[in-house]
Amino acid sequence: MTTTSTPPGLARFNHLEEREARAALHEACASTEWARRLSAARPYATAEDLYAASDAAMAELTAGDLQEAMAGHPPIGRPKPGDPTSAREQRGMAGASEELRTELLELNLAYQEKFGHVFLICATGRTGEQMRDAVKERIGNSPEQEREIVRTELGKINRIRLARLVEEDA
Repeated sequence: MTTTSTPPGLARFNHLEEREARAALHEACASTEWARRLSAARPYATAEDLYAASDAAMAELTAGDLQEAMAGHPPIGRPKPGDPTSAREQRGMAGASEELRTELLELNLAYQEKFGHVFLICATGRTGEQMRDAVKERIGNSPEQEREIVRTELGKINRIRLARLVEEDA
């Protein structure tokens, strides 16, 4: 019989005071409602339980909650200065040419004009060209289609960020 122990970061998260837990979750996702739901459902036995709770909370976010979550993300190609998370996630833009950066900026502006928010994609592991191609593809979507794609992309980003939270050593 094998037993699995709770990862140190998850055990630590489970024992945080409510305010501290929500602050840690806010680092992963700017949605107050998402953080409230995940914090309230503690303790989690496994990281998978936390990820499942994240997915369930993400599925129930309102359009306003999604807007709040998106507001915490910088445009692709322009990570927040001094923010190691956005820099790490947008690493695919690190070696991008000035031409690609300019094109992506123009596409980001057109996307934002159409949808009223930054283009959001789980950038981890993607090249600058892949992100540019995704903007080009998604800019033709309806607002409703795009909102559901954004919900899915936020879910992916949240899982990656939560994994970092639960795997952290003290």
